[in-house]
Amino acid sequence: MTGFVVGLLAVGAFVVLFLLYLVGLYNNLVALKNRFQNAFAQIDVQLKRRYDLIPNLVETAKGYMSHEKETLEAVIQARNTAMAAGQRAASNPGDPTAISNLSTAEVALAGSLNRFIGLAEAYPDLKANQNMLALQEELTSTENKISFARQAFNDAVMHYNTACESFPSNLVAGFGNFQRAALWELTDTAQREPVQVKF
Repeated sequence: MTGFVVGLLAVGAFVVLFLLYLVGLYNNLVALKNRFQNAFAQIDVQLKRRYDLIPNLVETAKGYMSHEKETLEAVIQARNTAMAAGQRAASNPGDPTAISNLSTAEVALAGSLNRFIGLAEAYPDLKANQNMLALQEELTSTENKISFARQAFNDAVMHYNTACESFPSNLVAGFGNFQRAALWELTDTAQREPVQVKF
């Protein structure tokens, strides 16, 4: 009888330890998911800052570049599209479609900004405008912060995806409905080029 009780206690202890191990795997996945969501929140802060700077940049240039109305409108339209895509991605940063749409919108915005900056170089008075110079400096700083935040996001997503795919945590991921998250990848060579904001 004593051997049976000892065996039963051993099995019970094993089951408890195994359940604690599964809980640990689950909690690790939760922590990794929260980490990549927080990393995207950091990108979101910088994107919003850039979205707020762009209308000020365009407004400052408007008086000097009145003949470039189409370019100015294209920048604002690209900014609005990127901002809407950013809001959708922020609501679910693990959604591959939302991240892909944001990436595409950001490429269009970067292209519009580069065209705008290129045209602005032809206006010496605009290049000398102190407000324009300050906005350019803020935009450059924000672009750098976005790049660093995107790298941190991709690192966090990679750790999360690795945990979701590694055995035995992949079993817990399947049971807990942890979906693979999408990296913010730059597939187009134009995407790899930063917005040039210097005159």
